[in-house]
Amino acid sequence: MTTLYVKNMVCDRCRLVVEQVLTRLDLHADKITLGEVTLREDNLSETVLQNLDSELESVGFARIDDRKARLIEAIKAAVIDRIRHTNGADRKLNWSDLLAEALHYEYSYLSNLFSSVEGITLEQYIIRQKIERAKELLFYDELNLSEIALQLGYSSVAHLSSQFKKVTGFTPSALKKSHPGQRKPIDQVI
Repeated sequence: MTTLYVKNMVCDRCRLVVEQVLTRLDLHADKITLGEVTLREDNLSETVLQNLDSELESVGFARIDDRKARLIEAIKAAVIDRIRHTNGADRKLNWSDLLAEALHYEYSYLSNLFSSVEGITLEQYIIRQKIERAKELLFYDELNLSEIALQLGYSSVAHLSSQFKKVTGFTPSALKKSHPGQRKPIDQVI
């Protein structure tokens, strides 16, 4: 068994693309999660690793060797997964506890590492991811702003709107009217 860490693998579609790459290279995954792949094969040759790197890069991914870089990707994947799969039930979500428990490190270490590598605080990253999700939900036009605020764990529409304006420069309704479709891919939010 070999475990690989893959940068930018942050959604279910990403997992499918990585699985297709592995299939093309005749590699067999036992498990594919966000940012991580467990292969049945042991001791991959340098040629296989180079081919894998080339194939992954051609579809926007990269294999990660560095422990700290893997941890940063794991933090991002955990944040994105939680934001995309929350239903508002965890309104009192404590990100520091959630990330520390999920990644088995003290939150202060995770936060300091993230800030030093990414150039923004972990809290800012979480807010930006939540705002990207809010934009997505706004443009789908299936939920009103109150429902979006609730789903993303905001205490009020005013709190969501305030953070939204700080990040985008627009209120949610102004952005929707004047910039339809102005969203970033979730792996490019920083």
